Amino acid sequence: MSKRILIIISIISLLTNSCQRKERDAKDIDKISGTITISGAWALYPMAIKWAEEYRKICPAVKIDISAGGAGKGMADALAGVVDLGMVSRDIYPDEIKKRAWWVSVTKDAVVPTINENNPFLDVLLRKGVPREILIDIWITGKITNWEEVVNQKGELKTDTKINVYTRSDACGAAETWAKFLGKNQEDLLGIGVFGDPGLAEAVRKDVLGIGYNNINYAYDTSAKSQIKGLRVLPIDLNGNGEIDEEENFYTTRDDITKAIEEGKYPSPPARDLHFVCKGKPRKKIVINFIKWVLTDGQLYVSESGYINLRKAKLKEELSKID
Repeated sequence: MSKRILIIISIISLLTNSCQRKERDAKDIDKISGTITISGAWALYPMAIKWAEEYRKICPAVKIDISAGGAGKGMADALAGVVDLGMVSRDIYPDEIKKRAWWVSVTKDAVVPTINENNPFLDVLLRKGVPREILIDIWITGKITNWEEVVNQKGELKTDTKINVYTRSDACGAAETWAKFLGKNQEDLLGIGVFGDPGLAEAVRKDVLGIGYNNINYAYDTSAKSQIKGLRVLPIDLNGNGEIDEEENFYTTRDDITKAIEEGKYPSPPARDLHFVCKGKPRKKIVINFIKWVLTDGQLYVSESGYINLRKAKLKEELSKID
């Protein structure tokens, strides 16, 4: 038999085996059915919704129920066995690990400070930014209570420029991460408590003198990728030189801030990994398959959804947890 014929036979064999594998995979997908329940962090909620939509395209018999309510709820629900997966947007605590919290990191985002777009000192604030020390005196010590103090105005302070500080009322990763950036814990944050990411964004959007913080997907418009109308992300003067330098100027669009997070220009915290959590290593085949898909093919949807892909080495490490 000639060499050319052998090559042709080999190619035909490879194509046949490939088709058979695809047919088997299709049949396996068709056999996958059931429901996956997920609850928790507002930070991860939009990404989880996107993953669920895309996963159902290849596994139409799988139903994925997702609800938001804060990282604290996600962790509590997971440890109680109320849901298959909890969404958690903060570090996992030692006492939670003792209760058999098992987790995989699935993507990354960050918390950003927000102000109203009609703030009377907006131009100055965007040009100069605010150093971490000032943010501490707004949210932690309460020493700074007036916007004129923030922008270093001289003379007697006006009572009509009093800062209205907002924080989260629910146990959540955003508040814990923001507090960690300021050197404290969520319970140390001052301000009017508001439930959920959407609620906090709306509170600041309605208050000309308000200041708050949000996960990036609640500070930026999903489709336009620009900052949400009514809000402005407050630049952080990271080097403390009294102005936002070119290397610190990465807040204009969602693409700008996600690139800065990916490159490590935006600090961590308030940047952080986001996790799926459950009580003990998952045993349900349907849950295991979904997590594996999220850590592989599901990563294709991370960037377009306004999140940051974990590095390949990190993804490999997370996959090894479930394998």
